[in-house]
Amino acid sequence: MASWITIKPLLIVLRWQLVVTIAVAVALAPLMDMQSAISAFLGGMVSVISSAAFAIIVSRHKGYTAGGTIRTALRAEAVKIFLTIILLWTVFKLYDNVNAFAFIGTFILTVITHSLALFVSDSKDKDN
Repeated sequence: MASWITIKPLLIVLRWQLVVTIAVAVALAPLMDMQSAISAFLGGMVSVISSAAFAIIVSRHKGYTAGGTIRTALRAEAVKIFLTIILLWTVFKLYDNVNAFAFIGTFILTVITHSLALFVSDSKDKDN
């Protein structure tokens, strides 16, 4: 199955962000309440969605010049930041029962998980 994201480290990190998001939400449901679990899920999904947009833009890059690579990276980062701001604002605006601690905590955890892409190997001989 073809993926919109062709860069293996970014795809793996997106999967890990999703796993972290779901794990935190599931853990908070019995420990706190359902509103906290929903807030945690939304916080993680803000990061997952913006990271996915970043990964799609970077994966579509076709140029081989240093300038083209930098332009693509900057464009992808700008889209990621814009989406993050819009999604954070949307959740706080539309979801009245948001638990800010669970929401922001999970968001930060998934943002940190995204930075781990630097440590994921891009070797072609192994799957995931």
